[in-house]
Amino acid sequence: MKTFKQTSILCILFLLAISSFSYAQQGKVFETRIIQSNILKADRKYSIYLPPGYDETDRHYPVLYLLHGAGDDHTGWVQFGQVQHIADNVIAEGKAGPMIIVMPDANTGVRGYFNAIDGKFNYEEFFFNELIPHIEKNYRVRSERRYRAIAGLSMGGGGTIFYALHRPELFAAAAPLSAATGNWDRELFRNNIRERQPDVTEAQLENYFVRHSIPSILENASEDELKQIKQIRWYISCGDDDFLYEGNSRLHILFRKNGIPHEYRVKDGGHTWSYWRMELPLVMEFVSLSFMQH
Repeated sequence: MKTFKQTSILCILFLLAISSFSYAQQGKVFETRIIQSNILKADRKYSIYLPPGYDETDRHYPVLYLLHGAGDDHTGWVQFGQVQHIADNVIAEGKAGPMIIVMPDANTGVRGYFNAIDGKFNYEEFFFNELIPHIEKNYRVRSERRYRAIAGLSMGGGGTIFYALHRPELFAAAAPLSAATGNWDRELFRNNIRERQPDVTEAQLENYFVRHSIPSILENASEDELKQIKQIRWYISCGDDDFLYEGNSRLHILFRKNGIPHEYRVKDGGHTWSYWRMELPLVMEFVSLSFMQH
């Protein structure tokens, strides 16, 4: 018969084992890491989530690039989006496979994910030519298209749409949430830019509009480019009380007219973190299906 002391020691060891097991199932978030950008001539910050078990194996993982909205920075999804808690739970429940999540900063110096109209701050070039190679060099990331996805909210939802449309050969899935859907009216766009930047040329205005207008991109896409856009798994979601609802509805209609398969969800909610926290588990589940063999 075990003594009270022996039983207590066994209980303590059991609790320590459970505690160690629980700790091992947690991923890690590094809130601020730095990449030196030659394109932007400045240091750029990003946050990164590494899934449970990352340090224990030499496994390579799929990657989700998760973009923040206007007014936030790379820490937005960490602080307000609770990315670590949500990702740990979704992975532990088996609803999504382990993945690396990269959250870049697009709110330092110049706000936004696109190249500047005057060519003086080319964030999109930085993203594709410096950030992605940096992540794939410094972390165990699978570099094939089928293991790369992109998602984001509001301004980051717009970045998601246009990055996937500009470089469809790079992404298996795209999930814009409450997205800023870019330019729909050419004259309104021209007037807005002229007010802020009166020195831009007509050629710059036209080129920028065409590159950041969803109808123009689809109209000018080659047969091969349109095929690649259709191969992306699209998840589009927006709250019914969101001020960006109309643009998301137009995106849905335009995709349908062009035969682009996509999931379109309108749910109760507004332009809020409550909505985006609710959607993140579904986004992870959706993109994870893109990473799997069928």
